[in-house]
Amino acid sequence: MDSIGTFILNAPADATFWALVGLVIFLGIVVYLGVPKQIGSGLDRRAATIQDELDQARKLREEAEALLAEYTRKAAAAEGEASAILDQAKREAAAMTVDARQRMEEYVAGRTKVAEQKIAQAEVQAMQEVRALSADVAIAAAEALLQARVKGDAAASLIDKAIGDVRTKLN
Repeated sequence: MDSIGTFILNAPADATFWALVGLVIFLGIVVYLGVPKQIGSGLDRRAATIQDELDQARKLREEAEALLAEYTRKAAAAEGEASAILDQAKREAAAMTVDARQRMEEYVAGRTKVAEQKIAQAEVQAMQEVRALSADVAIAAAEALLQARVKGDAAASLIDKAIGDVRTKLN
């Protein structure tokens, strides 16, 4: 026999040796059946699957970032629009306040003017009443004086004339 066969037949019966022989045979069968190629191709397929998942995740992230940017832009636009609406409402409220104040001042001025006119009319009427009363009192006093001093027909004509004069002057 050759030297390997002799070595195997004369080899010690140690368990470690036979475990090594079994391992070498197992590895030989694994290589013969192409298991390393299958493992490599399986790993390559798994790597390709993982790469596809990473690519999909990257695309989803980009889409999410684009959506976030779009919603951020829309939120900023909505905030700007809300600010513009608020500013417009403030301007309108200020204009309404000015208009209401002006109308109120005009109303108060009108009411004051009407009240002043009524007061002026009342003053004129009071003056006329005072004049009329003064005239009546003056006439009565003049009549009483003239009756006491003058008697007869001459007195009656003088009294009538004096009363007429007083009335013309007071009116």
